[in-house]
Amino acid sequence: MCYSDDARPPLPPISGAAADHGDITLKAADGNEFMAHFARASKPTGAGMVVMPDVRGLHHFYKELAQRFAEAGIDAVAIDYYGRTAGIGDRSESFEYQPHLEKTTQENIAVDVASAMEYLKSKEGGAVRSVFTVGFCFGGSSSWNQSALNPGLNGCIGFYGRPVRSEPYISKMKAPLLLLVAGADGATPLEVSKEFERKLTAAGVPHEMHIYEGAPHSFFDRTFDQWKDACDDAWRRMLAFVKKYG
Repeated sequence: MCYSDDARPPLPPISGAAADHGDITLKAADGNEFMAHFARASKPTGAGMVVMPDVRGLHHFYKELAQRFAEAGIDAVAIDYYGRTAGIGDRSESFEYQPHLEKTTQENIAVDVASAMEYLKSKEGGAVRSVFTVGFCFGGSSSWNQSALNPGLNGCIGFYGRPVRSEPYISKMKAPLLLLVAGADGATPLEVSKEFERKLTAAGVPHEMHIYEGAPHSFFDRTFDQWKDACDDAWRRMLAFVKKYG
């Protein structure tokens, strides 16, 4: 997992507030019902964000991150991966995610993301005009994969994703990617990320990659004071990406 129960998302350049937020249940096209957390912007820009967690699922960190996006003017919904096998329940550190993680498929996750996209486009979800995804670790590569699996997206952002999980989808990717790479990520050697970028370039997939030199896996956490500048920069890059492709 990326984040402990003590982790907190870094603050964005705030342009407003979250007008409303709370837990909801979404229903996918295959009938799966899963947990989600919505956050509505008080000053909406017309953009929406689907937040894709790490292996833990809908942990509190990602609920709060949805609220941070709303403060930046982006209506957001954070989703859980485990409705099909774990139902609706606690996703704190006590949750034993591994048996459920092993039963996920990228195709099922894509169906759930599509449901979240529909929610954001609805009046209840903000009636957004453009939709993006952002994910972390397992969710980072899963977010990039949405470029192939949900081509109606405007862009897909991933922190510390595993390229090996996304390479099979490169040939079908349509939406632009933003790759935010921890330079000292113990799970993914830097050269692996650079090789992934070369493959994206060769395939003509529009993308941007930024490497945070020396930053560890999970650096995007405001309890890590030494990485505040990297966190601030990541926010600037995400918001610029949304503005560019929205």
